[in-house]
Amino acid sequence: MVQLIVGEKGKGKTKYLLDKVNSEVKNVSGNIDYLDKSTKHMFELNNKVRLIDVSDYAFNNSDEFIGFVCGIISQDHDLEQMYFDSFLKIAKLENSSVTDVIKRLEALSEKFKVDFVVSISCNESDLDESFKPMVIVSL
Repeated sequence: MVQLIVGEKGKGKTKYLLDKVNSEVKNVSGNIDYLDKSTKHMFELNNKVRLIDVSDYAFNNSDEFIGFVCGIISQDHDLEQMYFDSFLKIAKLENSSVTDVIKRLEALSEKFKVDFVVSISCNESDLDESFKPMVIVSL
């Protein structure tokens, strides 16, 4: 399953994402990874959540980002959830459409039974119609 948290920059998406991941830690038996553009939120995350600072890795495009996500999934058979903060930045989609990448995340979710929660800096009205049912919060 892919869930989306959408809203303009500065509206509180990261706070909502952090609250969600910290509450989900109590409900899952597997592992949770949180991908972000820095380690800024390290101390706001439950210590059972693995924070991955993607700025440590040299992505050039969204295909490489998806490859990175696949690598994480392949190394952790207990992975249940992945959270992506600042999705447009970490997936190298700042000037591109998110449609293809979200569809690829959906396919990965179905195949490997990993849920994705994605924070995107855009308005819900800017999303493709097929993604609107995935929106859990629109700020």
